[in-house]
Amino acid sequence: MSLAKMAVRWGVTHAMPRAALRRAADTGDLQARLFTESAETPTLDLTGLFDEIHARGPIIRGKYSYLVSHHSVVRDVLTSQDVRAGVDNADGVLGRLGTWSVSNHLHPVEPPSLLATEPPEHTRYRKLVTRVFTARAVENLRTRTEEIAADLLDALEQRARAGEEVDLVQAYCSLLPVTVIAEILGVPDHERHKVLTLGTAAAPSLDLGMPWRQFRDTDRALGEFDAWLGDHLAALKENPGDNLLSKLVAAREDGVGLNDKELRATAGLVLAAGFETTVNLLGNGIALLREHPEQLDKVRQDPSLWAGTVDEVLRFDPPVLLTGRTTVRDTEIAGKPVRAGSLVTTLLAGANRDPGVFDDPHTFDVTRPNAREHIAFSSGRHYCLGAALARMEGEIGLRALFDRFPDLSLRPGAAHRPTRILRGYEKLPARLT
Repeated sequence: MSLAKMAVRWGVTHAMPRAALRRAADTGDLQARLFTESAETPTLDLTGLFDEIHARGPIIRGKYSYLVSHHSVVRDVLTSQDVRAGVDNADGVLGRLGTWSVSNHLHPVEPPSLLATEPPEHTRYRKLVTRVFTARAVENLRTRTEEIAADLLDALEQRARAGEEVDLVQAYCSLLPVTVIAEILGVPDHERHKVLTLGTAAAPSLDLGMPWRQFRDTDRALGEFDAWLGDHLAALKENPGDNLLSKLVAAREDGVGLNDKELRATAGLVLAAGFETTVNLLGNGIALLREHPEQLDKVRQDPSLWAGTVDEVLRFDPPVLLTGRTTVRDTEIAGKPVRAGSLVTTLLAGANRDPGVFDDPHTFDVTRPNAREHIAFSSGRHYCLGAALARMEGEIGLRALFDRFPDLSLRPGAAHRPTRILRGYEKLPARLT
């Protein structure tokens, strides 16, 4: 993309919306407040704001979108045929500018990404992908994931013996999922650092309101990643391996498979969804279990609680705060008429704290019987393809870490990622004993 087009795209999709939302936040608009407060203070506990939104009713009309946070309403919106994923471009001049300045490379929230397509295209893509990424295929990765975790912990043990302080995000939470995903995608060992670097740089691409420098760096990272994926897929076609991406390249439905653009979009989404969100899951889980030692004691005494602990982490501090939908026709949400073309923001994190579904929702409880009812993985046709993989990696990653270092302590200097939609730690210093 030329610098001029990049600047126009940034203005239309980030600078102008950010200025408008900040003005709306000054007037008390709840959606705008969520945008500004989550961005400007990443470590802020948003529980009070979620409670305020929840108390205002099942659907709130904000200045720029509707906002829903009740568990049943969020699920209804996510499963409705009256909405589609994503946000419409602005009409008129802004819409034409946005179309003119669109990127040539792939983007995780633009077609043909599964996050931004609807039936019939979405149905075809997803059917092919689910034939490859089956629950059995994920379960077959369990032993390998345990081996990867053990190797990473061996390296951390050497550093612990030397008395070093370690950043668990950099040395463990990111390396475990990126190694698993790299093997799924058939990435050679010498290119895995590149995948980690590009994946981390592209993570803010889901956000709205990025500053110019961050937008520029993110856009370039997406371009580099798209180019790398093209080369990697070409190599796999020439020499397919025993990995899930090679199987996806060969997958056919009625004799038709994914084309190059669709394959790049799908592989990129698998990496982003299977890497960035799992990094957040692991980091959030480590922090929560250290902040609640009585809960860590419970799971140590009864290791069968680890699977439920992962779901409670996902409920209490989900890696993805919210997602957007656009109505495709006049409809009703929670009994209120909503016109076609309206933006609806579904607060996943708010739904996960709904007192009508979860008793004492602001308490972190690893024995919670219905923790799995959270909506951290979305719902409906856009339910997360990597949910089983994330749960498996979360269970193995957390259990292995605390089994190896039962007395690890978190040190000052923890920092959250400066992202609005993805929520997790950028740094998590620890002393391993």
